[in-house]
Amino acid sequence: MSEALPLDHGHLQKLVTADLVRPDHLLGAHPVTQDGVEGVRFGVWAPNAHHVSVVGDFNGFNGFDNPMQRLEFGFWGVFVPSARNGQRYKFRITGPDGRTEDKMDPYGSFFEVRPATASIVWEQPFDWTDGTWMGERSAGLDCPVSMYEVHLPSWARREDGWFLNYRDLAHRLGEYVTFMGYTHVELLGVMEHPFDGSWGYQVTGYYAPTSRMGSPEDFKYLVNHLHSLGIGVILDWVPGHFPTDPAGLGRFDGTPLFEYADPRKGYHYDWNTYIFDYGRNEVVMFLIGSALKWLQDFHVDGLRVDAVASMLYLDFSRTEWIPNVHGGRENLEAIAFLRRLNEVVHHMAPGCMIVAEESTSFPGVTTPSPHGLGFDYKWAMGWMNDTLHYFEQDPLWRRHHHHALTFFNAYRTSENYVLAISHDEVVHLKKSMVMKMPGDWYAQRAGYRAFLALMWATPGKKLLFMGQEFAQPTEWNHDQALPLHLVDQPDHRGVMHLVRDLNGLYRGRPDWHVADTRDEGLQWISADDVENSVYAFLRRDPVGGAWSLVVANLTPVYRDFYPVGVPQGGEYRVLLSTDDGGYGGFGTQQPDLTARAEGWHGQPHHLRLNLPPNSVLVLAPAGAGLL
Repeated sequence: MSEALPLDHGHLQKLVTADLVRPDHLLGAHPVTQDGVEGVRFGVWAPNAHHVSVVGDFNGFNGFDNPMQRLEFGFWGVFVPSARNGQRYKFRITGPDGRTEDKMDPYGSFFEVRPATASIVWEQPFDWTDGTWMGERSAGLDCPVSMYEVHLPSWARREDGWFLNYRDLAHRLGEYVTFMGYTHVELLGVMEHPFDGSWGYQVTGYYAPTSRMGSPEDFKYLVNHLHSLGIGVILDWVPGHFPTDPAGLGRFDGTPLFEYADPRKGYHYDWNTYIFDYGRNEVVMFLIGSALKWLQDFHVDGLRVDAVASMLYLDFSRTEWIPNVHGGRENLEAIAFLRRLNEVVHHMAPGCMIVAEESTSFPGVTTPSPHGLGFDYKWAMGWMNDTLHYFEQDPLWRRHHHHALTFFNAYRTSENYVLAISHDEVVHLKKSMVMKMPGDWYAQRAGYRAFLALMWATPGKKLLFMGQEFAQPTEWNHDQALPLHLVDQPDHRGVMHLVRDLNGLYRGRPDWHVADTRDEGLQWISADDVENSVYAFLRRDPVGGAWSLVVANLTPVYRDFYPVGVPQGGEYRVLLSTDDGGYGGFGTQQPDLTARAEGWHGQPHHLRLNLPPNSVLVLAPAGAGLL
């Protein structure tokens, strides 16, 4: 727990000049002792309000008992001796038009369960035991990073349909993620939000885990337990927009305050949400403080910043927009905010990982500021779109789309990429991943296994949404628990074991992760066999020298004794075949894995391989000594 900063001139001035990166230590509700009297000090930013009072359990929600004093720079404060930890409260704000609204505390650390909207005075100790983890964590550029994306409210539920507590989830999820071999979980739906159907992307509580699943200490228990198992925790974080709910941040003091005033800049018509005003220091500090709250106080290891493209461009999904001072479409204030965000969090939360969901070709997303935005990683949206488009094609026509799978190699080192198959790809009639594949059920599973193997074999960090690791046949439904019972069926269990083994290869073999962001990490052997839809490439570790061969046959045709060039002679071994019987395939065998001393594909030797239909083979020299 941190000590509350005094509501004095110096600290208020630091906030308005963007020099106070933890404004939650100044504003919000803080149990304190003042002149020997215990109570709670409340502080709020509402510069255009005519009157502000704090109402709650301590005064029967009476707006006359505890009026707040107007301080400098548009802030208000009051000490309430009768208030105690655990009590509900709201700010009752009368705006310049005379209208009065009850508002949630922007800096609230705990809230009532929706649909109730009161904030809760909350300050409780927690005994962390993850000091070693926190001291050693890193963004992992040369390390394996395989993220399991999880919507906690729907990953599993109680028998009565209600949400599991964070502590229950800690053990169930921790055991499962450990078994599957992921390095991290990425959690959506954690920050407080009023509408379940937003999946947690319309946030009202930027400093609080949702009370649907327990208290802030319960969430800390989840993080602490996952760390004890060697699992990192990433949170989805939404600084691009916020909901229009009357109790939330919108028109907070009766005027546009946290949002841009002009709807051409401050309102998302597609999402019915407001857009933060990145030109106001108080808003920038509010957002940076939120990021630091999660990274420092909750020991979260990173943030995935949602909808970055909507922040970068003033004309994002709109026909009427306001150009910047240079006449361009870039939101210069948002760009400055993102740079400042990444500078501050990397300085104050060493080893954290900040990931951008950015869907355009904006340059330098993962280039350090001041030349770039300063993110650690960017989602590879182009890879995702091209690869899904290819695999959704009837195999008969894939030869016409052959280079959709090679194009990523042309730019894959321009940024530090995460290959992400997220929740967005398995909702809104897009189908689940396995059902996107053409053909009957066997062909769909074979195609999906090949997709997964290529995803893991392609340079870049990994992210897979829950349910897709066992070929969930239905789309994700946020109102229902994940159908984990399907893993008792061989068809689904086989895909699950494949993902587990892919994580094992990815984590165990340095050639599969050390050079994820470098040119040396991949070398094409054959990228042009258009007629057969066959691809072959090497994954390489330029430091330790390890390498492996990946061969994909993406048509439903057996290819016997297919020649593939390799850089050295001798015996080879199969590290993984998606056609393995244990994964649900036919179990095609390789009778001869001795490289012949005859050049092929520009290499001095070659192998003759039996390539099963819609499959991926991974091989390595027999004496390499790795997995």
